[in-house]
Amino acid sequence: MKQIERDALKLWEEIKKSVYEDTPIDESMTPAEIEKHRLYLEAHPVEWMKFFFPGYAKAPFAKFHIRAINRILNNDEWYEVLSWSRELAKSTVVMMIIMFLVLTGKRKMILLCSATEDAAKRLLAPYRANFEANRRIIQYYGEQKSLGDWEEKCFKTKGGAMFLAIGAGNAPRGLRNEAVRPDVLYQDDFDTDEACRNIDVLDKNWDWWEKAVYPTRSISTPTLILWCGNIIAEDCCITRAGKKADHWDIVNIRDEHGKSTWPEKNTEEMIDKVLSKISTKAKEGEYFNNPLTEGKIFPSTKWGKVPTLSRFPFLVIYADPTTSESKGPSANKKGSQKAMFLLGKLDSTLYVIKGFLGKMTTAEFVGHYFALLQLARMKTGKPVYIYQENNSLQDPVFQQVFRPAIAKERRRTGIELSVTPDTRDKGDKATRIEAHLEPLNREGLLILNAAEKEDPNMKLLDDEFKYFTMALKFHADGMDCLEGGNWIIDQKIQELLPSSYISYKTIARKSKNRQ
Repeated sequence: MKQIERDALKLWEEIKKSVYEDTPIDESMTPAEIEKHRLYLEAHPVEWMKFFFPGYAKAPFAKFHIRAINRILNNDEWYEVLSWSRELAKSTVVMMIIMFLVLTGKRKMILLCSATEDAAKRLLAPYRANFEANRRIIQYYGEQKSLGDWEEKCFKTKGGAMFLAIGAGNAPRGLRNEAVRPDVLYQDDFDTDEACRNIDVLDKNWDWWEKAVYPTRSISTPTLILWCGNIIAEDCCITRAGKKADHWDIVNIRDEHGKSTWPEKNTEEMIDKVLSKISTKAKEGEYFNNPLTEGKIFPSTKWGKVPTLSRFPFLVIYADPTTSESKGPSANKKGSQKAMFLLGKLDSTLYVIKGFLGKMTTAEFVGHYFALLQLARMKTGKPVYIYQENNSLQDPVFQQVFRPAIAKERRRTGIELSVTPDTRDKGDKATRIEAHLEPLNREGLLILNAAEKEDPNMKLLDDEFKYFTMALKFHADGMDCLEGGNWIIDQKIQELLPSSYISYKTIARKSKNRQ
């Protein structure tokens, strides 16, 4: 035996030992008691899973887990795609579902497909280990390991159910377990980054599944089709399967309110810590089913030195609020974020001097007005105009929430500060940003303050430029704020200076970088 084979055997024995130790049994139970308990558990699948898989079901099931379990078990002919974030146990829950269906005699032939045969065998290993070493399964359903047909790629239980693992491109035609064709077609981690970058490979993999794998099923026998995988590209096998599925379940690490979707297992503090260690692109793709493409409209941003503030004819503080009181990284990835930036324009160049962007309370948001105003007054004696986006839908909140909060902070600090509502009808956000900021950026007339490059607010703003698309797959509230402030500055320039003194560069040329 080669060393690699000895290592694999040792690992396999350790897996079985872990399963064995995780499943203690009550040896005092009589056959009648076991049968009664078994019938109860089979009538309550979630309880069944908790009992037979205590090592996997350490945290309570989340609501989305239970909904998925019920959907899949209550539909004989069913096609479902599970695009659950990493750390939400999609493969584990599916394993427990399939084991339930097999041990209760509802499914007989399981075909497991993955990107490669080795990947498929790794996914199949926990099934085989539990059939072989799970003491509770053995006590309630009898020995499952058969003398023959018990290999890592293919095995058949004593109960007559067959499992087969194959990789993309392998030949599955004609598969059957005696007279039974596959009645579970299960695809897990089928997509790869490399395949999704090559449309020919992607088409080949999808065609193989549709033409070679799917037809292995029987037309006359109800079949369960399951896909597990994140959305790693706009076009991938998961998205193609999702469009055809009876149900496509997309669950991110956090919900639409910015809260953990499985708080019993993934706390807010741990999510924050884990996500803080990776890039925005990785975070969005792996934990929020949101694959991002860099530089699609804004290939790059320009960082530079901001001129002495006294050189600007005036400065503008522009704010874009939201009514949400949530704050910090735990907030929803696509939900609106509060934004406020100090801006100035000199020689047709828009400078982003300093700002705040993200989830924050109303008190924090209002406090930033006073901080930016003090900064502007310390650096220059020039006028500072302060505006806040305030369309008709936002006005009640402005009048009832923001104005009292500003008045309270004014009394507390003794600083005179008044905010002018920007009531213009802005129209579509993405269109405005592309039309008004892309030309400036393309011509090098949009400068982010290099002295603030390490500030988290400016880093987030830079990410917004990097991942901006017309579909707004990543939030763009900071960019929206800049667009509003730039518009105010241009209006003020026209009001304050004779038209003969205004010099604009022609910046409407078609960009070579735009797609």
